[in-house]
Amino acid sequence: MASFDIVSKVDPQTMDNAVNVARKEILNRYDFRDTKGSIDYDKKNNVVNITMENEMRVQHTEDVLISKMVKQGLDATALDFSKEAYQSGAMLKKDIKVKAGIEKDTSKKIMKIIKDSKLKVSAAMMDETIRVTGKKIDDLQGVIALLRGNSEEIGMPLQYVNMKS
Repeated sequence: MASFDIVSKVDPQTMDNAVNVARKEILNRYDFRDTKGSIDYDKKNNVVNITMENEMRVQHTEDVLISKMVKQGLDATALDFSKEAYQSGAMLKKDIKVKAGIEKDTSKKIMKIIKDSKLKVSAAMMDETIRVTGKKIDDLQGVIALLRGNSEEIGMPLQYVNMKS
């Protein structure tokens, strides 16, 4: 039986590089002159912390971060912008969670997409990964193509690892 695993993870070192490049650009940009803000990546908690003076600068910092992530080969949908910025003294802070692992709701969506495709494969949830097994590798490649086509509906970056035949 051939199989592969579907996972969602972001390489912490590559993410750290993207944050460092974004920090350098913010320090050099004219519209960020004399800013007391900062952008940091907490590898342990998998969170990007942005601290700026106002909402506009927070938004521009997010845009710079997304562009640098794309240049590093990371998918920007891995960031969770659902939390609002909050006031901390004179500064505005925003914590952006970096999604790691497939949540239950998303894994149910993925399983439904695979079952509705009528491909001769079976999918099983294992913690934060989904294992897809089938008799033919062609069917497994069909599942990968199907999920790449439905990436908008899934809403998070997926990697396909551990392919065994």
